[in-house]
Amino acid sequence: MEITDIKQRRFQPAVDAINDLLEDEDYMDEEVLIIAIDGRSGSGKTVLADFLAKKFDANVFHMDDFFLQSNQRTEERLSEVGGNVDYERFREEVLIPLWYGDPVAYRPFDCKTMEIDKEKEQIIKPKRINIIEGSYSLHPYFGEPYQLRIFCDIDEESQLENIKARIGENNEIMERFKNEWIPKEEEYIKENALEEKADVYISWN
Repeated sequence: MEITDIKQRRFQPAVDAINDLLEDEDYMDEEVLIIAIDGRSGSGKTVLADFLAKKFDANVFHMDDFFLQSNQRTEERLSEVGGNVDYERFREEVLIPLWYGDPVAYRPFDCKTMEIDKEKEQIIKPKRINIIEGSYSLHPYFGEPYQLRIFCDIDEESQLENIKARIGENNEIMERFKNEWIPKEEEYIKENALEEKADVYISWN
């Protein structure tokens, strides 16, 4: 079976949900629809977002562009559930403009410098469908801005396999995933009951 066939089958619930959304009379007059894709690391969130963007001609905004800068990484902030993302900047620079149908202007986070890249400002006009992809996209700080919430799941063994395929033989980064980033994600997922609250559930398996 071709990879595209596997994607189509796995992602069909999300495709169906978006088609239903587009046909829903309650949203016929909405010029901007916002969809969140949250879930576990390695579960295919980015792959799903790219697949849906091509299928529906949608914008994609990545939560990875909104990690905390070095000066924000205080002990107090990192102790918060879901606190290791710059949710204030994301709401201000992405969600609020989308709500009003205005162009989105933001500067992506650079993981090499641990700062935002002021030389690479992105200016993106809203489309009918706008996808917010990545862990913490369903952070409670945002309230209820989404017309559709998608949760991507994966078992632990497959998760580590996918992460290793992404980062290669980088043992230091893998240990951070195991001991820091994945536990923080799990705490956030459980604290906010993301699986139960999602409109669409997509399983890697």
